[in-house]
Amino acid sequence: MPTYAYACTSCEHKFDAVQTFADDALTVCPECGGSLRKQYGSIGVTFNGSGFYRTDSRAKSGGSTETSTSSKTESTTSAKPAAASTPASS
Repeated sequence: MPTYAYACTSCEHKFDAVQTFADDALTVCPECGGSLRKQYGSIGVTFNGSGFYRTDSRAKSGGSTETSTSSKTESTTSAKPAAASTPASS
């Protein structure tokens, strides 16, 4: 459940209240009975780094990722010698 910060407009009493999203906002100060206002602070999530771009999830141009993958597959399969199938002599 989120925690909301409130401040009284009359006596400047400040407090936090844990409420669900469905609860109505508090309007009466518990200290003096004056009106309350909800305070908004900084967000709790910060994104650090160089950022996200539209092209980050796309494949590189020219299909170079597919050719490098297929060449790796071919090189690993060709590196193993093929098993010689000779008929068993009786």
